[in-house]
Amino acid sequence: MKKISLFVFGLSALLTGCQPKADTFAGRLSVVETPQVFRYRPGLPARVSAHRGGGNYPGYPENAVESFAYLVGQTPMIIECDIDLTRDSVLVLLHDKTLDRTTNGTGPLINKTWAECQEYRLEDNFGTATNFRIPTLEQALRWGKDKCLFTLDVKRGVPFTKVVDMIHRTNAASYAAVITYNAPDAATVYRLDPQLMISVSIGGQEDYERLRAAGVPDQNMIAFVGTAEPDPALYQFLHTKGIACILGVLGNLDKQAEVRGDQQYRTFVQNGADILATDRPLEVAQALR
Repeated sequence: MKKISLFVFGLSALLTGCQPKADTFAGRLSVVETPQVFRYRPGLPARVSAHRGGGNYPGYPENAVESFAYLVGQTPMIIECDIDLTRDSVLVLLHDKTLDRTTNGTGPLINKTWAECQEYRLEDNFGTATNFRIPTLEQALRWGKDKCLFTLDVKRGVPFTKVVDMIHRTNAASYAAVITYNAPDAATVYRLDPQLMISVSIGGQEDYERLRAAGVPDQNMIAFVGTAEPDPALYQFLHTKGIACILGVLGNLDKQAEVRGDQQYRTFVQNGADILATDRPLEVAQALR
């Protein structure tokens, strides 16, 4: 009960004052506004994004709803997860093109039907098998309502139309953003739904200008600024536009923090990062408290 209370308190702190004409986290946002929960706001506490929804904790595989529940049961969390397609066009959560690394199956995902995928079990990053199955995007989004935020990494070859349709079907637009890697893709997602938040890659002001030229408004952007700290001026520039900034600490910066101490994560935030995308979400959350 204590963990649940802490989660609700923390989630409320993230959301207070940043919703337009709505009183809940999911489902009742004004149709003329983008979900303000993803927008930059001065004074908003830094947030943690779990890369691939976890995976570096024994017994909890990446891209598993059970792993998402394990994380958000302890602290408010953004869940970044990966979306790909089965042979029969079911949207599922899987990072790799093959089943070999993260399940006890083998071969390309695209060669398997959804029913065949249910025969396999997920493995954690240490190679230990679990009883968890590959989830569908629909299952994850329905589970996540009122529990977490999502950023959805759409793998190459997966139509954005299918992902946006699933967001609509599950009424998840107020708590799910779509990740893109270039201006044309961001523009495609914006045309499909002008209310959706979009994670866009901005390593410099020229990237921002390309996005604006493609027709993507500031209010729809969440800026992924890279996996190395950018010039602080970039943070300042984006903040003046109301755009929150994600720093990918996964990889080298996570390793740096392990060596130098987890207080390093606070430095990243002091330098301007609003969201830390990490393979160590629980450690980062603890360091930022």
